[in-house]
Amino acid sequence: MINANKKRLRRTMMFLNAQKPSLIKDPYIYKPDSIMLDLEDAVAENQKDAARFSLYHALKSIDYRGCERVVRINGLDTDLWKEDIRCSVAGGCDVIRIPKTETGAMVKAVEDEVIKAEKEFGRPEGSTLIMAALESARGVLNALEVCESSERMIGVALSGGDYTKDLQTHITGTGVELMGARQHMIIAARAAGVQCFDTVWTNLDDMDGFREDVQKIHDMGFDGKSIINPRQINVVHEIFTPTQKDIIFAEKVVREIDSKKALGIGVFTVDGKMIDIAFYDGAKRTIELAKASGVYKGEL
Repeated sequence: MINANKKRLRRTMMFLNAQKPSLIKDPYIYKPDSIMLDLEDAVAENQKDAARFSLYHALKSIDYRGCERVVRINGLDTDLWKEDIRCSVAGGCDVIRIPKTETGAMVKAVEDEVIKAEKEFGRPEGSTLIMAALESARGVLNALEVCESSERMIGVALSGGDYTKDLQTHITGTGVELMGARQHMIIAARAAGVQCFDTVWTNLDDMDGFREDVQKIHDMGFDGKSIINPRQINVVHEIFTPTQKDIIFAEKVVREIDSKKALGIGVFTVDGKMIDIAFYDGAKRTIELAKASGVYKGEL
């Protein structure tokens, strides 16, 4: 049975070097929704075994207090990824993140190794979920194939640095160079019924620009954003958490539609806005997100 947490709240996913105990011992104090324990780019080639050792013992011994534990393994073009999976599953991680994903076949290859590791280490079948990072033009174009490649798939994440390099451009801070990938990925994710996560913002001196970027991807429909610093958490959570105004309006919409459809009324107004049944799912999502964010005090 696949882990029931496939669609849990994932507004923030904070990158941490898995090799450094000082970073991974207590990141839960900052209250990100997920932490990304990195075995790939953050770890030097001659330190991969040391990073796995640190990762395994952290997963086995630290209570992350509800914070989801994601492990970014090394790429499938290396000889490291299979042992990364064994270590991560043995430790009991929640999600494996596949870097540089370009095809559904790559996801299936990882899934096969995860299944082997779950059996080897006595982990419950389906307990380890998968997400895929899209870092190239080919990966972005194959987003739907990737999203639909496994029942374990929670979603896809954009890696803007590598993607823009493949696109033969660079990160500008305006988002124009990421616009096509972001839109394509969110459409693919929604079509497949999985989540979609945006790339990191690396300029920690430009928090105004960061806020604008987060608001932009929220408005596009993303579920959350990868982050690199605890300072970024509150901004993302604020923007991705429904306001009381949003919640009150959503409650009115749900109640009105529930009452009006019994009377055969299909179109009506709420607070001066025309509403019909098409608004129902969106209003319910707002309430569920508010509940997951811990800000809902209503009865629906």
